[in-house]
Amino acid sequence: MKKILAGCIGLIALAGCYNDKADQLYPTTTTCDTATATFATDVMPVMQQKCATSGCHDASTKAYGYNLSTYQGVKICVDDARLMGAIRQQSGFKAMPQGASKLDDCSINKIARWINLGAQNN
Repeated sequence: MKKILAGCIGLIALAGCYNDKADQLYPTTTTCDTATATFATDVMPVMQQKCATSGCHDASTKAYGYNLSTYQGVKICVDDARLMGAIRQQSGFKAMPQGASKLDDCSINKIARWINLGAQNN
């Protein structure tokens, strides 16, 4: 009887733990809203954090001739058709950010959307 009782308790304990992984218990869903991508909200923060840093595409260094610390500098890179190829790390383009991880898909999608909306200084 003790063996049966112990077996039942063991099965109940295992059944109670079937879904004990944090990502399954507390799923996180993130959305990437690109409906209204703007320069000030979506593009410039990425440029400041990942591109226009000291020694790269800042106003002093202007690596590869690009200053990505201003709208005008970013727009030149967009008009040259270099920005998207570089951040998407496509063949024939210098992969950016250099020496760092590729930008996350949401950031890339927001920048692409901003360009598709006319790359305005908004």
